[in-house]
Amino acid sequence: MPFTLGFSEINLTHLPEVGGKNASLGEMIQNCADHGICVPKGFATTSTAYRQFLDENHLTDKIASVLQDINTDDLSLLREASSKIKNWIEAANFPPAFEQAICQAYRALDLQPEQTVAVRSSATAEDLPDASFAGAQETFLNIHGEANLLQAIKKVFASLFTERAIAYRKHHAIDENGMAISVGVQQMIRSDSAASGVMFTLDTESGFDQVVFITAAYGLGETIVQGSVNPDEFYIHKPTLRQGKKAIISRKVGEKAIKMIYAADSGQSLAAETTCVVDVPQADRQRFCLSDNEILELANYAVLIEKHYGKAMDIEWAKDGIDQKLYIVQARPETVKAKDDHCCLEQYQLQEKAVPLTTGRSIGQKIGQGMARIIHRPEQMSNFKTGEVLIADMTDPDWEPIMKRASAIVTNRGGRTCHAAIISRELGIPAVVGCGNVTEVVTEGQSVTVSCAEGETGTIYPGLLSFKVEKTHIAELSELLVKICMNLANPEQAFTYQFIPNAGIGLARLEFIISNMIAIHPNAVLQPEKLSEDERTRMQTLTASYASPKEFYIEKLAEGVATIAAAFYPKPVIVRFSDFKSNEYANLLGGRLFEPQEENPMIGYRGGSRYVSPDFQKCYALECEAIKRVRNDKGLTNTHIMFPFVRTVAEAKRLVETTQKNGLTRGEDGLQLYMMCEIPSNAILAEDFLPYFDGYSIGSNDLTQLTLGLDRDSSLVADLFDERDEAVKALLQKAITTCRKMDKYVGICGQGPSDHLDFAIWLMEQGVTSMSLSPDSIIKTWLELAKLCKK
Repeated sequence: MPFTLGFSEINLTHLPEVGGKNASLGEMIQNCADHGICVPKGFATTSTAYRQFLDENHLTDKIASVLQDINTDDLSLLREASSKIKNWIEAANFPPAFEQAICQAYRALDLQPEQTVAVRSSATAEDLPDASFAGAQETFLNIHGEANLLQAIKKVFASLFTERAIAYRKHHAIDENGMAISVGVQQMIRSDSAASGVMFTLDTESGFDQVVFITAAYGLGETIVQGSVNPDEFYIHKPTLRQGKKAIISRKVGEKAIKMIYAADSGQSLAAETTCVVDVPQADRQRFCLSDNEILELANYAVLIEKHYGKAMDIEWAKDGIDQKLYIVQARPETVKAKDDHCCLEQYQLQEKAVPLTTGRSIGQKIGQGMARIIHRPEQMSNFKTGEVLIADMTDPDWEPIMKRASAIVTNRGGRTCHAAIISRELGIPAVVGCGNVTEVVTEGQSVTVSCAEGETGTIYPGLLSFKVEKTHIAELSELLVKICMNLANPEQAFTYQFIPNAGIGLARLEFIISNMIAIHPNAVLQPEKLSEDERTRMQTLTASYASPKEFYIEKLAEGVATIAAAFYPKPVIVRFSDFKSNEYANLLGGRLFEPQEENPMIGYRGGSRYVSPDFQKCYALECEAIKRVRNDKGLTNTHIMFPFVRTVAEAKRLVETTQKNGLTRGEDGLQLYMMCEIPSNAILAEDFLPYFDGYSIGSNDLTQLTLGLDRDSSLVADLFDERDEAVKALLQKAITTCRKMDKYVGICGQGPSDHLDFAIWLMEQGVTSMSLSPDSIIKTWLELAKLCKK
C-alpha cells in the first residue's frame, strides 16, 4: 500500500486505509461529479504510513502501555497521558520515503501560489455509522508550503491522542490497538470571503427525514462547528424539492456576529496564526448569507448525496468568494437521529411552569434538571459533578469528559450543528445553545430545569419543576371507525408531532404564527407611515432580513404554514384564517392604531366579518398571498383553507368571492374550502351554508358558549360550560346529519373530544368524519375508541 493516495483514486472500499472522511471525499469525486457536485481536490496519507511512522520511531508499544486500562474519569491522569504521547509523536521523524511521498502528492495538486490547503484527520474509526468523533482530532487551515504541511500532518497524528479523543474512544469502547489515522490534505475554498456551513438530510432534533436542514455563516466553517457563532438556519422539503418547487419552508436569521478569515500572514508558518476571527458588520448580520437559489442548490446536492449513500448524511459545504461556486468539503453518515426507533414515542411534558431565566435553541426533546455549574475555563472542569447542569459560553472537544456526566448543557453561543449540539445528541442529553446570556442570568449552584420539550425554543427555568415522561408503542394502535387528526398551532412542534399517528391536521391556527413569528399588525406593514418613530424602528429590526415589512409578513406566514404542511405531507392540512379578536390584534406591534375598543370582542369584530371589512380586506389579502405561496411556489397542495366565525349565508358567499379574487379558487389544483361550524346559525342553516364549501369543521368551544349564552373566558360561569349539554348536542347532531346527507366532510376541532372521552365516543357514533385532537390526547383517546370499535 502506498504512503499517499489522491482523492480521485479512492472510494469507500479504501476506508481501512484512508479513514471514513477521506474515503467519502473520494467516493463523491468518483460518483457525484457528474451531477454537478464540486468537491475540492486533495490527497490522503494512508494508515499504513501512520503505522510505519510509529514503528520506526518505536512508539507503538510505548503508547499501548500508557493507555492500557487508563481511567478517563481521572482528568489529571488523562491529561498527563495525552501530553506524553503527543510530545513523543511531535518529536519523531518521518521515514524519508513517507516524507517524499507527501511532498510529491502536494506538488501534484498544482496549486496557484496564493492557494493553500486544509489538513484534517480521517481516523479509521472516525465518521462511522455509530460514532461521529465530532472535533475529536485537530484541523489546520490555510496551510502553505511543504515544510508547514509536514508539520501540520505530524500535529494531526498527535491529535489522535488528545484528552478528548482518548476519552471518546473509551466511552464508545473502541479498541486503541486497532486505531490508526489518515490525514486529508484538501485545497482550501475561499469561504473566508463568502460563507460556509453544515447541512443534514434530516431534522437533527426530531429525526424527521423529509427535510434538508442547512446552517450558514460568514467566513470559514470552523466557527459553526466550534459553536462560536449563531448561524442562519434553513429547512427545505425534499418531496417538493424533487418536483422542482421552491421548497424552502423555513428561514431563521442568525446573529452571525463574527467570522473566521485568513490571517494577514496567511499560511507562512505554523508558528503564527493562519486564521483570525473578526467582527461582522451590523448590516451583514441582519442579512441571510445565502440566496434562495444557493439554498436550493445546496439542498439538491444533499438529496443527491443521500441517495448515493442510501442513508441520512451530515455534510459540510463552503462557498468560494472568488469563483462564487458552492463546494462540498465533507460528507459522513448522520450517527444519532437516524438510529431512533420511531415505533416507540417518548414524550416529555412539564407539569408546572415558572418565569424563564433565558431561552435558546433546543437540542433534543427531553427535560433535564439539577444544580447549575458554570464553567468558564477547562481547568475548572474538575469541579463538575455527575448530574449537574453544565453552563458555559460554548464547549469544545476538550470538554467531552464532563459533558457525558451532565444532566443538561446550556451555552451562550452556538447553533444546532455546533459541538455542544452534536455531542449532547449523541449522549442523549438535553441542551439549549445560543442563549446569549445564560452565564449571566444563572447563578452558580442554582437549581434549574432545562426544557427542550416545547418546540425549537429551549427554555431554562428556575427550580426543579415537575415533569412526566410518556412512552407509547405505535404498533399497539388499531384502526378506528373515525379519522383522528391533530390540532396544531406551533410550527416548531410539527416535525416531532407528525410521528404521532394521525390522518392529517384538522386545524392549523395562524394566530400563533402571527403573534410569535411575526408580532406585527398586518395594517402596520401596509401603512408604516402611521407608526411612531419608535414603532418603525422596531419593525425595521424585525423585518431587516426581508425585502420589505410586507414581504416579511407574507413570507413568515407562508413559512409557518409550510412547515406544518411539509411535516404532514401528503396528508391534508386544514389552515384556518386568523381568528384574533380586536383586543388580541391590538397587542401586536402597531395594533392599537388600527383596532377598535370593544366591550365584548368575543362576539365582535372577528372572523368572516373582519375579512370582508374595508378596513381589513388588504390584510386578508396578505394571508391569501401566503397560502398561495405555500401551495403554488412551495408545492404543498395538501394545504386547504377554513373560514372561522361566519355569521350569515350572505357573508359566506362574499367570503368565497373575496377569496377567489385573491387567487384562491375552490377546486383549483385540488384546493378545498371549509367553514367552521361554531355559531348556532351555522347548524340551523347548514343546508344553505354548505353549498359554498367542501364541508364543516365544528368548533365546539364557540358553539357551546353561544348556544348556552355564556362567556367561556369568565370564571363566574365556567362551571356551566360543557360541550355535552343536550342543547349543544342537538345542534351538533343537526350539523353532522346535514353534512352526511349532502355528502360533505364533517369534522370537529374543538377542545371537547380531547377533554371528554364520552363526548368523543358520542361523536363517533353520530358518524363524524374526523376528530381533530390536541397532540397530547391523541394516543389516550385512540386507545379508548379502539376498545369500543372492537366491541
